[in-house]
Amino acid sequence: MLVNNLVQYEDAYPINVNEEGDSLFYGFDYDIRSYAINMEFQHFHQFYELCIMLAPEAVHLLEGTRYDIECFDIVAIGPNILHRTYYPEGDPCKRIIIRFNVPQSEFQSNPFLRKVFTLFNEEIPIFRFSSEINKELYKPINDIFFLGKNKSETNNLLIHFKFMEFLTILYSHLSENTYATEAPDNSIEQKIYAITSYIHTHYSEDLSLETISSHFFISNYYLSHRFKEVTGFTLTDYIHMTRIRNVQTMLLNTDTPITDIAAACGFQSFSQFNRVFRKLVGTSPSKYRSKEEGVEIKKF
Repeated sequence: MLVNNLVQYEDAYPINVNEEGDSLFYGFDYDIRSYAINMEFQHFHQFYELCIMLAPEAVHLLEGTRYDIECFDIVAIGPNILHRTYYPEGDPCKRIIIRFNVPQSEFQSNPFLRKVFTLFNEEIPIFRFSSEINKELYKPINDIFFLGKNKSETNNLLIHFKFMEFLTILYSHLSENTYATEAPDNSIEQKIYAITSYIHTHYSEDLSLETISSHFFISNYYLSHRFKEVTGFTLTDYIHMTRIRNVQTMLLNTDTPITDIAAACGFQSFSQFNRVFRKLVGTSPSKYRSKEEGVEIKKF
């Protein structure tokens, strides 16, 4: 079926190229989400992700910042970015989730490809275009939809080329992106989002209920209660999760000693660091580094 005469969609329709963790892989998931099955926690992963919204409205949290999105908006999520989508009460929301990785060798040999992927580094990586641009933009996505129906030996390569075409078109129209965030209000929910953003940029510092409450001029009790209500985490758990996320990135991408990583990410005690890491990741820091296992924080 065509959504608004623009995008091909079929519920519970997957298209996969290779396996997650391979240097080149794609996973196209056509599915629905609703208020009843909203994500409880923000999460992150080491691959790239695009969320194409095919519903009237939803909310996306990126690194603790709230963005309102609508039909045909595209959310670009780079590796290791904490995110969560929140769907309103009412009818289920259609969406396309595209998870993918491209070999590092392609980035090294292709300067233009590196430039195209800077769209994931935009200050606000959410894209909204006119109907005319959308017609051009979603044509290769529709081509991929039909390629997924045919199981020929050339399909994987064709899907790769079509997706690169899609990214190139998206990049070429960045200057015409009409997405704009609304002026923040003074609600407690907006203040909580501001606090989560603060945690993401100050995770290496001494953070506690008292210091954050003082910084944002809010009582300890009220912050503790409302933070859990808005984010789904206790404040302490959220701080730990943010720190461990950054620890994981450093473990996989640097040779820095583990003790130095723990200190750089805000842990005052190495024994506490080990305890929190095992709780959230399910293994020790040294085993995680050596085996590169479990790139997502476990729900708790």
